[in-house]
Amino acid sequence: MNKDVYEKEYKEIIQRLKQARVEAGLSQQAVAGKMGKPQSYISKIESGERRLDVAEMKKFAELYKKAVSFFIK
Repeated sequence: MNKDVYEKEYKEIIQRLKQARVEAGLSQQAVAGKMGKPQSYISKIESGERRLDVAEMKKFAELYKKAVSFFIK
């Protein structure tokens, strides 16, 4: 299966991820600190350079106080 099949949906998930961070009033640096990761980790996920996995999505949802379903609607 061609990976481009899901590209639009993935971009929408990433857009909601950024939206949730902004709504939570957190910078990439602050999120990275809370997750014990470098700021570039968050930046790469939000830019699509690094793929987000389900376990990471769960951590972001908890941090942003959102249901996982918010990201995958």
